[in-house]
Amino acid sequence: MPDMLVKLYELPSSVPVMEKLAQQKIRIHRALAPDKERVLNWISEHSTQGAKSEADVCFSHEPISLFLATQGREILGFACYDATAKNFFGPTHVDSNRRGEGIGTALLLISLEALKAAGYAYAIIGGVGPAEYYAKAVGATIIEGSTPGIYRNYLGSGLVFDDE
Repeated sequence: MPDMLVKLYELPSSVPVMEKLAQQKIRIHRALAPDKERVLNWISEHSTQGAKSEADVCFSHEPISLFLATQGREILGFACYDATAKNFFGPTHVDSNRRGEGIGTALLLISLEALKAAGYAYAIIGGVGPAEYYAKAVGATIIEGSTPGIYRNYLGSGLVFDDE
């Protein structure tokens, strides 16, 4: 899976999607340290072990580089940035029963806005799955030659190591 590049200075506004979610009482907000175990357990249950490990790293950053989508006390999704590498977006996941509501787009936009606020002009979406989605949502473009990229030595990838 390739990486994609996003021009942070050309991000679409997050306001319309955030307002739509707010009408449904869905909040997009930065995770809090006391919620770490609950968040990591949710990720373990709904996503992958690798995603859980990357999210764990996000809790060591100041500010925490993980955003949540919640409705009341229910977690609906999450998005990380600056997890495996600086200036990288991901991993991210939305509960399969809540997809198509704009939650993933809101998590993507707020994370990219945080990277922009940190001073970056561009961001990298690492090891994308749905490239068409990212192209449409934020104008992301494929970075040629980026497969397997930063995850080439990830033990869970099934890829051949550089030294083999």
